[in-house]
This record gives sequence, structure tokens and C-alpha cells, in this order.
Amino acid sequence: MRSLAMLLPLASSEEGGGMETPSLGELFPPPFAFDGSNFFEMNRLSLVRIVATVVIVLLMWAGIRATRLIPGRGGGTFEMLMEFVHKQIAVEILGKEAGRRYLPLLATIFFAVLGMSITGVVPFLNIASTSLVAMPLLLACISLVAFIIAGIKSHGAGGYVKSALFPAGAPKAIYVILTPIEFLSTFVLRPATLTIRLMANMIAGHFLLTAFFMMTNYLLISGTSAMKGMSVLPFAGALVFTCFEIFVAALQAYIFTLLTSVYISLAREAH
Repeated sequence: MRSLAMLLPLASSEEGGGMETPSLGELFPPPFAFDGSNFFEMNRLSLVRIVATVVIVLLMWAGIRATRLIPGRGGGTFEMLMEFVHKQIAVEILGKEAGRRYLPLLATIFFAVLGMSITGVVPFLNIASTSLVAMPLLLACISLVAFIIAGIKSHGAGGYVKSALFPAGAPKAIYVILTPIEFLSTFVLRPATLTIRLMANMIAGHFLLTAFFMMTNYLLISGTSAMKGMSVLPFAGALVFTCFEIFVAALQAYIFTLLTSVYISLAREAH
């Protein structure tokens, strides 16, 4: 029984106590190296991000090496994902020429969001790297910089600012109200919504899985004989929501990449 408890993510309960409930403290694990006094600390979440980054890079490298005329299973999966990002996102939103140009950026964002989010269901990691604001915010800032650069390349710095903040056709008197709204909408709300959407979904999924696994662990460790038999219900629910969390991670990767390509497309066109 106790060996199972060690494998369940964040599902330990005190002897003789009631069932523990998930808390926000789980998203802020204590450091095990450095202490943050120099603006840096190494904790469990930092380690998960490093592991995820290394695995993503290795899988991408292996996928590229496996690409050939008749690819194997790994190469075929990699090609299928790249083809999805290329045709269903890049080309669909930006067109053939621009889609090919921005494919490396969009593919990087897609695989980064997917890889950093799916760690929440990986045994012994059990926490999504995007469940804390730093990683979603970093990815959102990359998206922000990407569409600003795309706009400047298409219209020049002054032309892009004018197009983004001073929409053509509006009366000049309206600019007093319209320009601040356009600024907030384009340069603040876009990265903010990208950040919050991704982080909120990963936090919700983490707490949902944690609650089911904690309930399973409590029934097995502290429950009566009848209650131990009922532990199969929350455990089955945990398995179902684990599959759902994988789907959510893939969906968030798609939405994040799709919106980035939409913002790039809007920046490249006149307002």
C-alpha cells in the first residue's frame, strides 16, 4: 500500500489524519539547491522544466535524423506533427510563402507548449511546467516579439505603430480614446491572455488529477475494508482525467500556436 502511495503524485496523507486536499503550495516547491537570494533557485519545478527541455530537444533531434524517404514509426510521428503545424496552422493562417518562413518559430512554440504542459501526467514529474506563470509568460513574450518584428518588417517601425495604434478611417478626435484601447489590446492583452489561458488550464488539470489521486491514496491507506474497494472509482476517474489532460496539453499547444500565427498575420496586414 505504501509503495503505491509513493508513486501517486502528491498523494500522501498523515497517519491517523483526514484526507489532504490540494493547495497552491504544491506549485511553489521549496528549493533543494540555492536559496533564491541571488534571483535564482533550483526547485522541483525548475528541474522538471530542465528535464522537459532536454527531452524536447532530443526528440526533435531524433525526429529530424529519422526523417527519410520511408520513415519509421518515430520519424513518421515527427513528420505528421510537423505537417500538422505547417499546413493546419502556418499555411492556413499566413499563406504558403509566409507560412514556410515562420514555420520554425511556430513549430518551436507548439512543441515547447506541448512538452512543457504534458509533464503534468509523466510519472515522477507530476507537474506541468506551464502551471506557474514564468513559462507561459516567456512563451507569450516570444509571441509578442514575433508579431511586432513581423509588423515592422512589413510596414517599417513608424508604419507599424501608426497602423496598430491609429487605425485608418477613424476621426482624429476618437484617437484620444481609441489609441490607448488599441495599445492595451495589442501589446498588453494579447500576451496576457496567452499567459493566463495556458497557466489556468494547467493549474486546473493539476489540481483535478491531484484530488483524484489523493482520494485514491486515502481510501487505500486510511479507509476501512469496504472503503478500500471503493478506491477503484477515484482511481478510474484519475486515469480518465489523465487522458483528458493529455488532450488539453495538445489543445493548448494548438491554440497558443494558432493565436501566435493570427497575431503575426494581423501585424503584417494593414489595420
